[in-house]
Amino acid sequence: MSDIERLTITLPTEMAAALRVAVAEGDYASTSEVVREAIRDWKVKRILQMQELAVLKADIDKGLADVASGRIKAFDKNNIMERGRSLLAGRKPAA
Repeated sequence: MSDIERLTITLPTEMAAALRVAVAEGDYASTSEVVREAIRDWKVKRILQMQELAVLKADIDKGLADVASGRIKAFDKNNIMERGRSLLAGRKPAA
């Protein structure tokens, strides 16, 4: 890391204790290392969330385009529930 900036953060007591325990048990060299890894993990999670959001937005746009062009069917909750039941009935029970 060529550029390092010192930050002061405030954590709940339980989180601060968890950081200290991770360092004391030898999992990390310092509390800063724990925080850096947490931020790296957060960044990956955030990227995945943004990708999932983009897919959802694309699906919404597709649905709105279908509505605008008249490519829609009447809403039938009973048909939807029956399809759901059929799909569930075809599943294997979880082990």
